[in-house]
Amino acid sequence: MQKQIIDRERVRRVPPQFSWVDHRLVRGNHLMRASASAWGLYLVLVTVGDENGLSYYAERTLCRLLSVSEPALAAARRELVAARVIAYEAPFYQVLELEAAS
Repeated sequence: MQKQIIDRERVRRVPPQFSWVDHRLVRGNHLMRASASAWGLYLVLVTVGDENGLSYYAERTLCRLLSVSEPALAAARRELVAARVIAYEAPFYQVLELEAAS
């Protein structure tokens, strides 16, 4: 399957600290933009994404990994899209570079 970057303007880069999980999630108040279950999905996407933040795990697999129903997964995905931390074009997810806190 050929992967396509969804948002070229916001391809994630390795943050200055040591991990892919960016400290700005806390410092920039991003965590307040979505529920804990949505952040669970985000963590999976960060973990399985390639160097551009792209992944295409099947909904069934994501539901199994997160122990959620398909409607719950869809709700979590909508929250993360609304929080502007992921982009989604079925079947692809892209974890986005974090925007400056507003």
